[in-house]
Amino acid sequence: DSWANLVARCLYTVGIRKTDVFQNSSGYGMFTGGLGFQYGAERLGALTVPAAAGNSKRQIKFITDFKTTALHAIPSYAIRLAEVIQEEGIDPTSTSLKTLVIGAEPHTDEQRKKIERMLGVKAYNSFGMTEMNGPGVAFECQEQNGMHFWEDCYLVEIIDPETGEPVPDGEIGELVLTTLDREMMPLIRYRTRDLTRILPGECRCGRTHLRIDRIKGRSDDMFIIKGVNIFPMQVEKVLVQFPQLGSNYLITLETVNNQDEMIVEVELSDLSTDNYIELEKVRKDITRQLKDEILVTPRLKLVKKGSLPQSEGKAVRVKDLRQNQ
Repeated sequence: DSWANLVARCLYTVGIRKTDVFQNSSGYGMFTGGLGFQYGAERLGALTVPAAAGNSKRQIKFITDFKTTALHAIPSYAIRLAEVIQEEGIDPTSTSLKTLVIGAEPHTDEQRKKIERMLGVKAYNSFGMTEMNGPGVAFECQEQNGMHFWEDCYLVEIIDPETGEPVPDGEIGELVLTTLDREMMPLIRYRTRDLTRILPGECRCGRTHLRIDRIKGRSDDMFIIKGVNIFPMQVEKVLVQFPQLGSNYLITLETVNNQDEMIVEVELSDLSTDNYIELEKVRKDITRQLKDEILVTPRLKLVKKGSLPQSEGKAVRVKDLRQNQ
């Protein structure tokens, strides 16, 4: 009930009203973006289209049939959707869409502006995390100048991740949250590992809740791709089960055709790399198990032993080359 109220508050903040048609392109499984935005849009009173993830042509059909005015999508998918609309012979800026709610993966202000140009909408950044319900924790207003944090439900601290001491407003540190209205699973001083800062001064919209800047990165080795949180250890857990593989691997994150891609390179053990049929079978088995573990299908490359860079200190497992970093 609290979650529905918070998400409804967020949607109202960016100008969405009960007269809008809200289309949700998030998955409706365990990913909190699906049900969270569904609950919030229903609480607001908007007609809610539970389109779920993927199937761009169906998304477009829903937009045209239901005259969708507001859409929730991850940033990379919003760009892809604009491209498919164009491929269908439709001017993306000619649809009924006016408002886009984006989040769940890192993106820059430049990427946001690109989305706005491509679809002819205003796109608003959001912050949420499963431990705090999901979406609805902090949201931009129509000023698009930082995300308002709902302080009646969350106590916000920014600390130095090394010392644990608070940092002054305006300085980047680790976001620490305490829930104020949760009875079933209260969390006290939960370290999110997200790096951001409190924006000093008041917002021109008149709201007095504090604002945080967009998330700058992580204080641990987790990364987010296609809205999914992934730790390198999850990948390693799968790779070590295959005797054909060595211990050295590298995860590379790239942007290809405006879509984030995850490439996993892993060295083979001393086995011959000449048997293509056997290698292809192993590659497919590993890819399937990785998808089951991390919920994202990576591009897997099996490489010769000794071909990946060796590190003398702590092994570098992730290279993030995405344009939005």
